[in-house]
Amino acid sequence: MSSNIRVQRICQHCHTEFTAKTTVTQYCSDKCSKRAYKERIKVGKIDRSNKETSSIVNKNLESVKQQEYLTVRDASILIGCSTKTIYRLIDKRELTASNLAERMTRIRRSEIDKLLSVPTVPASKEIEIRQSFTWPVEECYSMKEILNKYPISEKALYDVLKRNKVPRKKEGWYTYVPKILVDNLLS
Repeated sequence: MSSNIRVQRICQHCHTEFTAKTTVTQYCSDKCSKRAYKERIKVGKIDRSNKETSSIVNKNLESVKQQEYLTVRDASILIGCSTKTIYRLIDKRELTASNLAERMTRIRRSEIDKLLSVPTVPASKEIEIRQSFTWPVEECYSMKEILNKYPISEKALYDVLKRNKVPRKKEGWYTYVPKILVDNLLS
């Protein structure tokens, strides 16, 4: 028994409008149906491959986390950087490593933890100066006013202010700097 239903649908694969004889038809032709099937199979294979790869990476990371002494490659996996970065840190003496033999560099796990730890007390006095900003806004220039008044580029201005540890106050869209300090520096 055939149906007399004629429904206008849009093909799920090629996105063209077509007349369907049933309400559940998704594709305009057998060709689009087969192409959509191949696309679903392809996406499924890619998803399985990605899941497999991520499980291998996670397994490597878990095994690295449990080791006390790490190779340079293991340390790079743990930190999430390249091996060149680890060698650079060793050369700068920011990371202590032991060279057991040629091509056998080992790094203690505690050294990596020290490298990644954040100091609790701020060592810089620049932070204290910026926090003790006591000038009222009327006695300050905005950054735009400084650029209009003095022939200096924006980057050069920021560099001069940073180098001389001039306090700045951010208020809304504008950053304010004391007029006295700016005039002494740039005049």
